[in-house]
Amino acid sequence: MRQIIKTDKTIAFMKGRFVAMAFSTLLVLASLTSLVINNLNFGLDFTGGTLIQVSFSQPADLNQVRQQLSENDFGDAVVQTYGSQSEILIRLEPREGVKAEELGNQVMQALQSGMNVDMQMQRIEFVGSAVGDELKEQGGLAMLTALICILIYIAIRFEWRLAVGAVGALAHDVIITLGLFSVFQLEFDLTVLAALLAVIGYSINDTVVVSDRIRENFRKFRKYSPEETINVSLTQTMSRTLITSLTTILVLLALFFLGGQLIHGFATALLFGVFIGTYSSIYVASSVALMLGVSRDDLMPTEVEKEGADQDPLP
Repeated sequence: MRQIIKTDKTIAFMKGRFVAMAFSTLLVLASLTSLVINNLNFGLDFTGGTLIQVSFSQPADLNQVRQQLSENDFGDAVVQTYGSQSEILIRLEPREGVKAEELGNQVMQALQSGMNVDMQMQRIEFVGSAVGDELKEQGGLAMLTALICILIYIAIRFEWRLAVGAVGALAHDVIITLGLFSVFQLEFDLTVLAALLAVIGYSINDTVVVSDRIRENFRKFRKYSPEETINVSLTQTMSRTLITSLTTILVLLALFFLGGQLIHGFATALLFGVFIGTYSSIYVASSVALMLGVSRDDLMPTEVEKEGADQDPLP
């Protein structure tokens, strides 16, 4: 069996764990504060209503569009650009008794009556408010269920201190990614929720690799302190972590810049999630396990005493 030896090239990751934990705590608190104050900019999937995409022959004047809609009894409309200055999205709250197609025609007539510019309706979508509330509830339950299942899996596979560290790192990644969307008021829809679940899977994959190496090295290095063993383990997995992260980021950059506006939120959440997930796998998960007092004795396999092993041999 190949013997793993600590060398002078071992990176002392855990020496900076207190700075990293303070930084992470600050980010989490800032994210939670923004979520409480600003909330999330929920998309049509969660809020319900009608979404209309309009294409103009020249850059659209959003202030004029809003004024024109307000003068025609659409004062509740949310107007924003979509990909370019000549494409806009108009989001309207649900209106009883009015079908989506009819509402779209009314909006187009309101714009054409007061704006001397060529325009064309590209698409129109409608989601009921009850469906939106149900999707919001089920999405939250999906993330919570994923975190609980991962906690149970890591606790059984490794040790409860490593499990708490792993779930703490996942919660850290999800909260900070949600905070990013809250601070910048990026639209949060079902594609972003799917990206968050993908971030959880990506982050836990890194954490499992690191935890497995920590357990292996605790059993091999009897004279090393827990901090030294974790530093060796993180150093040994660093090349694998960087290669995986960089190849993933290259694909996500292609999606971000070339994938179009429809998956822009998805690519944004995954890009940021990969960065923060790589960081949390190195510092948050391992630091929490170390602070909880993980040791070699906790990770040693349980020895099963064979029947009759304590009896004296026959003469």
